[in-house]
Amino acid sequence: MHVKITSTQNPKIKSLLALEKPRERRKQCRFIVEGAQEVRMAQEAGYKISNIFFCEEIIDLKESGDLFRDDKLLVPVSREVFDKIAVRESTGGILAVAEQKTHRLDDIALRNNPLILILEAVEKPGNLGAILRTADAAAVDAVIICDPQTDFYNPNVIRSSVGCVFTKQIASATSPETIDWLKKNSIHIFCTYLKSSHPYHEIDYKPSSAIVMGTEATGLSEIWVKNATTNIIIPMLGKIDSMNVSNAAAVVVYEAMRQREFKVQ
Repeated sequence: MHVKITSTQNPKIKSLLALEKPRERRKQCRFIVEGAQEVRMAQEAGYKISNIFFCEEIIDLKESGDLFRDDKLLVPVSREVFDKIAVRESTGGILAVAEQKTHRLDDIALRNNPLILILEAVEKPGNLGAILRTADAAAVDAVIICDPQTDFYNPNVIRSSVGCVFTKQIASATSPETIDWLKKNSIHIFCTYLKSSHPYHEIDYKPSSAIVMGTEATGLSEIWVKNATTNIIIPMLGKIDSMNVSNAAAVVVYEAMRQREFKVQ
């Protein structure tokens, strides 16, 4: 175990704090995972952990004790230091630094009739995290982020997904690359779109399907609309014409799973 760190000026702490910035995460190819459950999920998903920082005054050893197997990874810190490095208030006194993975389309393992969720240019980490949580709950095969405006390893994505960023196959690509990949794999493309669209609940999602969501501000770009198998719409009965993208994703994904009798084939 490392010597207890009591200063926020310690080089390890400075390097960790730098990971709050996207540019530094890209440079170091590392990111922060907060909370015992999230650290455990990252390990189970095969992420390599480089250090586990913990505060003895806060940590619940009953909840986190299994994470303390590799003594070389452990870095005890003072309460003052932990309060400085923790983004969340309820981390349980533990956070880790993990190495990033690559997320290519060709890395996705497809079953016979997959259900894929695609997000174009998602900007808000909270929305991405919430959608990943839905994808986990509905056993979606993979989530593909096209032309991303936020990265998978933003601390707020990990927090709002409650670790589900580690439970799903995820990939990042351009929209043209993703459309080509979907067509190559004979996956139907269902794009949420406000104009000239079919009600989402009238679509057959039992064959291989990709549900595509756009941004709340601008919706989907033309390349998706033109390449869709069918454009779909969620009926809006109130005064507004759209839902939060994470809510819309949940509505359509669960209709697809209802049709599939909530079976993961």
